[in-house]
Amino acid sequence: MPSYSIGQAAGLLGVSPETVRRWADSGQLVMERDGSGSRVIDGASLAAFAKDRAAGPRPVPDEVLTSVRNSFAGIVTAVVVDDVVAQVEIQSGPHRVVSLVTREAVEELDIQVGTTVTARVKATDVHIDRQGVLPRP
Repeated sequence: MPSYSIGQAAGLLGVSPETVRRWADSGQLVMERDGSGSRVIDGASLAAFAKDRAAGPRPVPDEVLTSVRNSFAGIVTAVVVDDVVAQVEIQSGPHRVVSLVTREAVEELDIQVGTTVTARVKATDVHIDRQGVLPRP
């Protein structure tokens, strides 16, 4: 399961690192210490927190520079996998994006709750990108 630093979580939630620290100190957001003693947030916990916060108006995170006009960087909050297709739900700041992709794509990209992804929208299709190196099969 992925984990996120305070700065990474702040970027995904569209707030300052100090706001994330305050949420952790007040018990609203669960943080743990990693092996080096740094405070980290479990990806699934961050996804749940992002989804809960999305109910009301929120600040929009900084835009990513890209040639794609409709691009939503965010955190995966739900994945429902069927025999052929998968439904991927992403929380991007105040925006909830839902995409239907193939089961194979979800497995190849190792998309799971708490994973950072970017949804790119072209006409009626939503494509999901993920940074990083894929695990070998």
